Amino acid sequence: MSNHLSLRSGNPVLRSDSFIGRHTKTDTGTMTIMGTVNKTALCLLLLMTTAIFVWNLSPTDPRTSMFMLIGVFGGLIVALITTFKQHLAPYTTPIYALLEGFALGGISKFFETMYPGIVNQAVFLTFGTLAALLLAYRSGIIKPTENFKLGIVAATGGIFFIYLISFILGFFGINIPLVHSNSNFGILFSFGVVVIAALNLVLDFDFIEEGAERGAPQYMEWFGAFGLLVTLIWLYLEILHLLAKLQSRR
Repeated sequence: MSNHLSLRSGNPVLRSDSFIGRHTKTDTGTMTIMGTVNKTALCLLLLMTTAIFVWNLSPTDPRTSMFMLIGVFGGLIVALITTFKQHLAPYTTPIYALLEGFALGGISKFFETMYPGIVNQAVFLTFGTLAALLLAYRSGIIKPTENFKLGIVAATGGIFFIYLISFILGFFGINIPLVHSNSNFGILFSFGVVVIAALNLVLDFDFIEEGAERGAPQYMEWFGAFGLLVTLIWLYLEILHLLAKLQSRR
C-alpha cells in the first residue's frame, strides 16, 4: 500500500493526504464507496432544490442577484473551511451544496435568458459525462496511472493560473481573448478546459476508492462527496461557457 502514498488528485480539495486522518469520537465506522455515493446524491438533491428556487425567480427580481452573490461568496467560504477542516464535512458539505444551488440557479438563469435551452443541454452533458467516465473507470478503459494523474494536475494548475490572471486583468478592463472569445481558438480552449474538468472526475473516483480501501474515517464520505461536487460544478460551468460561445456565433 506504500505506493499509494504518492496519489494525487487534480481536484484541489482532494489532496494526497486527505484520507490520512484520525477517527473522531463520533465515528461509527469506516468510509465506503456506497456511503459516498449516497451522500453525493443527497448533496445534488439539496443543490437542485435551491437552484430551482432561484431559477423560478424573475431575472429582474433583485432577489435573483442577491441569492446568486450569497451562493458564490458563501460557497467559497464554506469550501475553504471544508478543505482545511475535513472532519467538519458532515456539516459543511450540505451547506455548501445549498449555497452552490443559489449560485448556479442565478448563473443558469442568466445564460438561459441569453440563450434559451442552453441550461438543459449543459445539465444533460454534465451528467452524461459523469456516467460515461464512471463506466470507463469501472470497466478499466481509463486507468489513472501516475503519469495520467500528474498530467491532469499540471493541466488543472495551468487553467487555474490562466483564470487567475484573467480575473486580475479584468480589474483593469483587459480581457484575455483565449478565455472569453468565441473565436476558433477561444472555443478550442474552452473545449480543452471541459476535457480536463471531466478527467478530474476520474481522479476523484480513484481517490474515493482508495479512501475506502484504506479504511478512512466515515466522515470522509462527506468529504469525498464534497470533492465530487466541486468537480461537477466546475464541469457544468465550463460546459455552459462552451455552449454559450458556440451559440453566440450563430
